[in-house]
Amino acid sequence: MDAVRVALLREVLAGTQWPAATRRFAASLRSSVVPRGGGLLLVGTRTYEPWHLAAHLVDEAAWSGRPELAPLLVRHRVRPADPAHLAVGLGRLAGAGRGETLLLVAPERPDGGLLERVHDARRAGATVLSLGTGDPEVVGLAHDALTIAPAALEERAEEEAGDPGDEEEADETDGAASGVDLDMVQHLVSAAAGENSLPTTRGRLRFRDRLSRLADQLTSPPPGRW
Repeated sequence: MDAVRVALLREVLAGTQWPAATRRFAASLRSSVVPRGGGLLLVGTRTYEPWHLAAHLVDEAAWSGRPELAPLLVRHRVRPADPAHLAVGLGRLAGAGRGETLLLVAPERPDGGLLERVHDARRAGATVLSLGTGDPEVVGLAHDALTIAPAALEERAEEEAGDPGDEEEADETDGAASGVDLDMVQHLVSAAAGENSLPTTRGRLRFRDRLSRLADQLTSPPPGRW
């Protein structure tokens, strides 16, 4: 997702918690790694490897002039033929400690072995950050956490709490963004991590208006050659 699409996504989500929440989390990430000269370790679960977030952080590190944002991707499975930057296994977490930051991306509860490694890294002085669906043990281990509730749970909560007559009002709530998933939040966090300042505030539009505007911009033909 390029900078233009990130900006459009933020516009669609204006009025929800996500633009501010992802910028806050990105600021926490940035303040943890930049003053320390880097030391960012990125790890997922056994079934989810955050290589896409790793690539975006590498890009943001280059574009923003902050090489400290470039992470070391720690993998559950490493093959002999993997290049050096993709050949770092879980054993690396055993050496994590003071001056390093461990970012755990967990769309589901990690296995006990990974949780134990993260706990040991925190005890050794590493800063632990987490992106995930709010598993209590993961959140409890993290110094800072950003939780993305599964869409199915959000929709169920809206159905139980909603009123058929409140459909228009619901457009302006965080529930209107129930389609926000972990991948989208990772795009917003990585983009915000490389920013130097907050954007100016615009007038507020209804969620449906913003969504319609985004659809128009993404489907419009490209401008003529200049």
